[in-house]
Amino acid sequence: MLGYFIKQFNYSISFIIIMNTFLSAQVDTVTKLDSTNYLKLGVVGGVTAAGFIYGHALNNNLWWKGEKSSFHFEWDYDWNYALGSDKFGHFYFPYLTTKIYSQALEWTGLSQKQSLYYSALLAFSYQTYIEIKDGFSKQWGFSWGDFTANSLGALYPILQYHNPILNNFSPKISFHKSNRFKSGSHTVIFDDYESTYDWVSINIRELSGGIIKEYLPSFINLAIGHSVKHLDSPSGGNHEFFIGLDWNLEELPGNHPILIFLKKNLNFYRFPAPVIKVYPDVIWYGLKF
Repeated sequence: MLGYFIKQFNYSISFIIIMNTFLSAQVDTVTKLDSTNYLKLGVVGGVTAAGFIYGHALNNNLWWKGEKSSFHFEWDYDWNYALGSDKFGHFYFPYLTTKIYSQALEWTGLSQKQSLYYSALLAFSYQTYIEIKDGFSKQWGFSWGDFTANSLGALYPILQYHNPILNNFSPKISFHKSNRFKSGSHTVIFDDYESTYDWVSINIRELSGGIIKEYLPSFINLAIGHSVKHLDSPSGGNHEFFIGLDWNLEELPGNHPILIFLKKNLNFYRFPAPVIKVYPDVIWYGLKF
């Protein structure tokens, strides 16, 4: 999984630079020019440019250095690979990119709506570029499953903006060492899908209202989770499903701008909380990472 995230991040930078240049040049068609701080915009562009230069060189040696092919689609193991658990990552990364990069664009002076749309466009564009690049790799190929998950991940923040009720459903991710990781199967935990947990954090307090809203603390959410185990077994592994609690960090006390920033961005990760595994067996965890 680390390779996936590194690949996604570094190749996305190229589209950020290209599209950011184009979009900033078009700002006068949709907003007042004096609302944009071009010094800040330059900082954002400079940081992303530096990241791209480093990442592009790195990924050429790590990801696509294998045998090339004519463009082709991958059908055989698209949903069999890691029991399809990689699709959440393909959704989560463009979602996270859109959310975080829109904050950076807002910092430059663009409106919330513009920043969100531009960031979603960037996320969709470079994720699509990555899939096309995969299509010319003999090992990978273009994946319609990945493309669909990428597209939905970039679109979801816009849907949340126009349909505020969706803000009560937030994708999160967490990591905890699996047995095979402890035995040395991977050098980095992000590479191990068995160590990866996918979550949807649900703000039941806002959704339910009534007595639940009156007595349930605002920083407690419901969490529904998923992971995979025994991927190396002859049976090909199994799914795991969880239900439990999650911390809504944005509702914790503290109104200092730095605290607000930290709470907002740390809230993309699920921190340990009580959970019950409901499949394939039932296990209570006082704290589940």
